[in-house]
Amino acid sequence: MLSEQELLAFIKPYYENKDIMHDLWHIELVQKQVDHIISLGKYKVDRETLRLALAFHGFVYRDEIAIRSFLSEKGCNDALIEKCILIARESQRPENPETLEGKILHDAHVLEGGKTYAVVKTLITGSVRGQSLIETLDYWEKHVLDKNKCYLPETIPLCAEMNNFTSMFYRELCHGISDQFFS
Repeated sequence: MLSEQELLAFIKPYYENKDIMHDLWHIELVQKQVDHIISLGKYKVDRETLRLALAFHGFVYRDEIAIRSFLSEKGCNDALIEKCILIARESQRPENPETLEGKILHDAHVLEGGKTYAVVKTLITGSVRGQSLIETLDYWEKHVLDKNKCYLPETIPLCAEMNNFTSMFYRELCHGISDQFFS
């Protein structure tokens, strides 16, 4: 088992230059949701693999080779490495996770800060990326509205509640700033 210090020393450089919604605090928020989902479903899971997959999910698609090397150097067996990579990939929003751990991490990633968080994350991320509010609303309409999906029985209603809130907020904001923009 890798210590928190070893893991943090490896992942920290990957998250240092990410925006404020995708840095190490993001990892902490998703971990809280992982714990909540496991508790809700009373799931028996491989917590170590989940912990590692969560740590790597933000850069697995960009630097999988480095992750594999790191885990191998730390004495992890091939089965653990494969499972970590699979779960990290399954956690991404457009993916359709197959493993229980992948579903938990995916759904925790979608729900990370509760029903209002998709609104906050979309607005802050748009701002950090230098988008105007209109550009952010366009992105929101194309990539966020009703695009979030959860897979576990405990998380599906939470996701529906979040999607409903996000849609309502979007409609009210569009209406408030321009009757022409929202038709």
